[in-house]
Amino acid sequence: MVFYPSAQRTLSPFYDERPSEDDISLLVIHNISLPPSEFGTSGIRDLFTGNLDVNAHPFYKEIAELRVSAHCVIYRTGEIEQFVPFNARAWHAGVSTFQGTGRCNDFAIGIELEGTDTLPYTDEQYASLQQVSEFIINHYPRITLGRIVGHNDIAPGRKTDPGEAFDWARYRTSLRSMLSHK
Repeated sequence: MVFYPSAQRTLSPFYDERPSEDDISLLVIHNISLPPSEFGTSGIRDLFTGNLDVNAHPFYKEIAELRVSAHCVIYRTGEIEQFVPFNARAWHAGVSTFQGTGRCNDFAIGIELEGTDTLPYTDEQYASLQQVSEFIINHYPRITLGRIVGHNDIAPGRKTDPGEAFDWARYRTSLRSMLSHK
C-alpha cells in the first residue's frame, strides 16, 4: 500500500483494486467543500468514509447515497488527509475520458482541494499540493506535466473543478522547477 508519509490516514471503504497498478499515469485535481462553500467541517471526511449525517445540513440529503472517495484531500490549512492508497482505485472521476481512454479511475490518482471554483486556494494548499505531487510523480513516473489535469478536463460539461480560482501556472511552475532538478 502506497501512502504519502506526511498525510493523516483515514481509510475510506469506497475503493477497490485497479485493473493494473502499472497503468497509473494520470493525476486529477478536484475541489470539494461540504457543506458547499464552507470550510473546516467534517463533511468531506464524513462523505468519504460513509458517515455523512443527513440531518447536519440540508444539502447532505442530496448526496447521502454517493459512494465516492479521493486518494487525498488537502485542507485550507495545508493538512493532507489520505483516504485511499495511491496504488488502489479511488472513486473520484466518475464518467470520464482522457485522450480517448475512459474509466479514468482505473489509471488516475485523485487529489481534492478543500475549496470552490471561485474562491482562491491558500498558499498552504499550493505548498502541500506540490509536495504530494512530487511524491506521486516519483512513485509513478508515467505521470508527467501533460498528464496532470483538472476534473473538468476529463468530464467536460459535467464537472468544473478545480475551477477558475485554481492557479495552474503557479502549480505547474513549481512542478517544472522540481522536475528540472531531478
